[in-house]
Amino acid sequence: MQFFKNPNYKIIQKRKIGYFFSGTLILISIISLILHGGPRYNIDFTGGTLIQLKFEKAVKIQDVRSALGKGGYKDTEIKHYGSPNEIAIRAGLGRTEEEISNSIEEIIQKAIPDNHFVVQRVEKVGPKIGHELIIDALLAIFWAMILILIYVMWRFEFKFSVGAIIALMHDVTITIGVFSVFNLEISAPIIAAVLTIVGYSLNDTIVVYDRIRENMRASKKNLQDFGGTINRSINETLSRTIITSGTTLLVVIVLYFFGGEVLRNFALALIIGIVIGTYSSIFIASPIVLDWKVKKA
Repeated sequence: MQFFKNPNYKIIQKRKIGYFFSGTLILISIISLILHGGPRYNIDFTGGTLIQLKFEKAVKIQDVRSALGKGGYKDTEIKHYGSPNEIAIRAGLGRTEEEISNSIEEIIQKAIPDNHFVVQRVEKVGPKIGHELIIDALLAIFWAMILILIYVMWRFEFKFSVGAIIALMHDVTITIGVFSVFNLEISAPIIAAVLTIVGYSLNDTIVVYDRIRENMRASKKNLQDFGGTINRSINETLSRTIITSGTTLLVVIVLYFFGGEVLRNFALALIIGIVIGTYSSIFIASPIVLDWKVKKA
């Protein structure tokens, strides 16, 4: 299926506009992260109190979330635990687990008086475990980048691997930056989404790189026409890139609107990552290879 009929967009000639746009987004992201004192981690990383409640009848997550939000617990994580009449509530630090438990129980009793419940357990997770999770998440992203660097360098050339890594760092920075700008929490599922974005964006970049390599062989690596080779390669893969990204994006958008509150931020991270990752594979990864090769020539 061809989405574009013989496209011939002057992408390489407009690469400085792409650099400026990306630089602006990265600058906004960094400034926001500095102003907010870093990403806003949720209780997966900062620690908190876990409360498990068992109701006599099935309970709706939205009813509990609405009640707790009005009671001052907007940032709590609520989900069913094993059955529709059991829920697990995770609230942040700030008070003792007993104070938080008593407060939450009182709020829910008033909001849902016709559905009696009992407290199954109350546990406290300290910030030390959360700190270890942050370190593990950063190490996971770091090692993913290193392995990608080695893989692309082995399959193509070193300059291609640098272009791929810069594009991936670009995608991750902007995705985290958007969450910072809108003051959204970074949770364990968001880290999973970021790693998914890395893989997805790399896949798009590899497709373009493969076509560049094929066209370079056909033109016998003529450096004078290297920019034209890259531009032609991007245009030749543009239809595939747009169709793949577009169909994936449609699914994630549906997940965002109909997947429920728990999955909303996860889906949002994927939406941002797919859009930015598709953009970077076209306007960042390949143009950087051209600038590197021309400078070294």
